[in-house]
Amino acid sequence: MKPVRCNLGGVLVSAEGARALDAEASSQWGLEPSALVEAAGRACAAVFSKEFLKGRHCINSFTVLAGSGNNAADALVMLRALILGGYTSAPDCRVFASRSAAGRPAADNKTPLSQALLAIQKLGVQTTEWDSGQAQAALSKTDFIIDGITGTGLNSPLRGAALEMAEAVNRYISKVNNANFKRNRLPKPFTVSIDIPSGSFDGWQQGMPIITANATLAVEPQKICLYAPASRPYAGKILPVKGIFPPALCGKYREAEFLAWENASAAIPAIPKTAHKYERGLVEIWAGSPGATGAAKLAAQGAQAAGAGLIRLIVDPSIYPVVASGCSGIMAVPGPANDSRFTPTAVLLGPGWGKGEDRTRILEKCLNLEEQGVPLVLDADAIALAKGMVFHGNVILTPHVGEFAAYCGVKKDEILRCPIQALRDSSAKANAVILLKSHVMYAASPGGLISVIDGMIPALATGGTGDVLAGFCASIAARWKAGETKNGVFDAYACARAAGALLIQAAASKGVAGKFADPMEIARAASSVAGAAWLEV
Repeated sequence: MKPVRCNLGGVLVSAEGARALDAEASSQWGLEPSALVEAAGRACAAVFSKEFLKGRHCINSFTVLAGSGNNAADALVMLRALILGGYTSAPDCRVFASRSAAGRPAADNKTPLSQALLAIQKLGVQTTEWDSGQAQAALSKTDFIIDGITGTGLNSPLRGAALEMAEAVNRYISKVNNANFKRNRLPKPFTVSIDIPSGSFDGWQQGMPIITANATLAVEPQKICLYAPASRPYAGKILPVKGIFPPALCGKYREAEFLAWENASAAIPAIPKTAHKYERGLVEIWAGSPGATGAAKLAAQGAQAAGAGLIRLIVDPSIYPVVASGCSGIMAVPGPANDSRFTPTAVLLGPGWGKGEDRTRILEKCLNLEEQGVPLVLDADAIALAKGMVFHGNVILTPHVGEFAAYCGVKKDEILRCPIQALRDSSAKANAVILLKSHVMYAASPGGLISVIDGMIPALATGGTGDVLAGFCASIAARWKAGETKNGVFDAYACARAAGALLIQAAASKGVAGKFADPMEIARAASSVAGAAWLEV
């Protein structure tokens, strides 16, 4: 397994790891499959009802689509728990099962699925083999669809009845999903997948069949394929379902970390009450060019928002008057700027910068600083200039998917399918931390650590947010480096993770979420989020 750290966020595992975990839980921990299914199904019902069924007792109808594995059993146990909990009644529910599931001799077969089917049938829920005609009629009347068609056992595209089920649901939803419940305006029917949307697997590629879910009840440890950029939108709102497997067992199979702001921010030292500006770090930023002055300003604003004590923004003389006029609290100077009074604690190169020969010379100068231990953040054009370079462990690269594809030589579609291997390879080869920007962000360390930061915030899909993020990285790195004697050895990976999580947290904060925000608004929101986390009060 890949190296791990203690006290991280949620555990992410591959499908192969999930299967190995299940096997060890049964053979070594005494956790029989039937007990795990019972626990998972009940926990899914509890999470689902708390999130979506507040005050909606006995007025909901459910249709379950059941395949032949334990995901189907989880779905049936979930339905049973909802019926017994008073959220629905047996006559208002319907189960469509694949032929292999529906044909099981429920009274004799002791598999988790056969037992779950028997219990549902005893409650009076109509259970039939999959039939597309009958399913169409049932879907037209149902409030909720529970997707239990396939789970982590899938290793190839859907086919047979499973494919028919997925296609039927997606066709129907595309026609009627604009209808809303009167009380809470959920889409009708509302589709919830168990663990992962059926059709998803580690090798899934764009164009392969997959259920489009409104929500996914992700049994922890969550599966890596849920957060692959290409397939992430199909999962809808991801709700973790906890308490099924022992933490020590989950940790053994961890391949990546699901990172939340609380975990990321806790790794960054707070600013003491007695601090002066140099104890908070001096960030030197080389950015901007004619037509891209906004990038320079946004990067500087990001650095200021994340807590650096002093920001020197060095720009070309031709754009200096434009940039300097809007730099309140930021020291804007025309480059090249050689001032012996200021020694940078961290350096940022690249936002809106260009790729001329003079840029290469500046990069080479800054590489000498990096070799001496000064953190260096490379964004946009500076990433392209640094292709093929090997660093000394103090560099953070912040590419978007297109920039990363050009940097590492891997096709963009492959990165969107699953970027983890390309990130591990590139990070190790360059000896640099990489923070990949997308609707799902990934941070990779040279030692093989991977963190995943869920985003799915459309407001961030605008020019300038990447410049703000680069500023966050440089600021947090400068703060760490300025207090290195107190904070311990500089940790570029912790800084990149915190910066990525800060961007998501700021974009989701009050006053910014739900609107088309100027990236400067996101930077201002980040100053409040970061201050709450890192200022002693």
